[in-house]
Parts: sequence; structure tokens; C-alpha cells
Amino acid sequence: MTLLQAVSDVAALAGARALTYWRRNIAVEWKTDGSPVTRADREGETTAREWIAARFPKDAILGEELGETPGTSGRRWLIDPVDGTKTFVRGVPLWGTLIAVVEGDTVLAGAAAFPAVNELISAAPEEGCWYEGGRATVSTVARLDEALLLTTDIGGSVSSDRHAAIERLARRTGIARTWGDCYGYLLVATGRAELMLDARMNDWDSAALLPIIQEAGGVFTDWDGRVTGLGGSAVATNALLANEVRRVLATA
Repeated sequence: MTLLQAVSDVAALAGARALTYWRRNIAVEWKTDGSPVTRADREGETTAREWIAARFPKDAILGEELGETPGTSGRRWLIDPVDGTKTFVRGVPLWGTLIAVVEGDTVLAGAAAFPAVNELISAAPEEGCWYEGGRATVSTVARLDEALLLTTDIGGSVSSDRHAAIERLARRTGIARTWGDCYGYLLVATGRAELMLDARMNDWDSAALLPIIQEAGGVFTDWDGRVTGLGGSAVATNALLANEVRRVLATA
């Protein structure tokens, strides 16, 4: 089994487990960082962990809800069982399950499953980005005033300078929406949006997205323009708008 197939399988399986609790009025708990967690998060992650441990027993695992399990192979799996739990608990379908496998700072494969809308996308370096049985491709929109900009959050955890940068960019784009969390990156990778921004992320939020955007022909960096899936933030674009977008974000 290739890592590309593995991340696809485990994302679909864990996402399906989380879906069994969607729109079921399950109890919501609040973590110390103020974010919600539910039984769907924990059981989705447990499902992924059990699958990975059975097939890749020497690999380390890091999940958002259940912490880290050490390994000896040098590889590590990153799990976000419900990316967009705030969305999930409100009954909105734009949440996803993210799975990545990394070695050091290199992302070897990544997948994002969206069970509530029956979509899945996966990618690995030099193996392509795959969606609905074919290759995913970013859009060819070359003008900001024709572009669709997405972001997850415009307040709260977003610093004032990055909030200002998002607003500055939004004023120059054709459409700006907050169809955020990982669903926004799916839209960029499949050519339905041109730009997706997150001012703050954890590794389990961002790692899977790097190969997905890159292999679809786009550009994925952190906020400072570094090409990394482990940078604590994310800017995903199609290729034609990549340089201009990052110039606008960097403008004081």
C-alpha cells in the first residue's frame, strides 16, 4: 500500500466515524484553549490511530485530541479528526478529517475527507492530487478582481496586523467569503476558489494541505512566504496569483 492510498483510506474511515455523530445533538466540551471537542472528535481520532497502528506500527502518531504516540521509523502521522468542530456542532457540513504523514519537515502524503458533502481529496509529492477519480487542478484566474478569497476567521484569534492584511486583500478581490477551515483548501485545489488564508494553524491542521495544493498546481506557504506545511499559518493560492497575493499581505 502506498502512503497516498493509506492517507486516503484512513481519512475516509475516520471521517465516516465522525459523521455518525453529526447533527445528533451530541454533548460539547470546551478545552483549555477555548475550542470545542466532542465524542465525534475523539472517536474519529481513535479510529484513525487504530488503523495506522495496525499497518504502520513503527510510525509515530500525533493527534489533536489524544496527543502523541512515539515511534521508531522516523515517520509521524498527523491527525485532525474534525477540522472545524465549531462548524460541526452547528450542523454545518463544511468540516473535514485531515490526515498527513511526515518525515522530519517533509510531508510525504496528505488527505482531507469531507463526509457530510461526500468529497475526498488526497495527494503526495510527484504522485498528483486526486479528487473524484481524477486529477485536481487549481483555477487559471489571473486577476485579483476576479478571484474568490476564503478565510476561516476574521476575528478572535487573528492578530490585528493579519486581520488588516486579510481585509486589505479582500478589498482587491472579486468575492470574499468565510467558507473556512479545511474546506476552503479543497475549493482552491479543485479550482472553485483562488485564495485561502489562515493566520494561525497547528501542524495537524496544515500538513495535509501542502501536497494537496502543490500537486494541484497551486502554491502553499506560511504567512511569511515559506514553503512549508508546518509553519503555523497558511496561504494557499493558484499559481497565477501567488506572487501578487503575498505582496499584498506583506504590505504595511
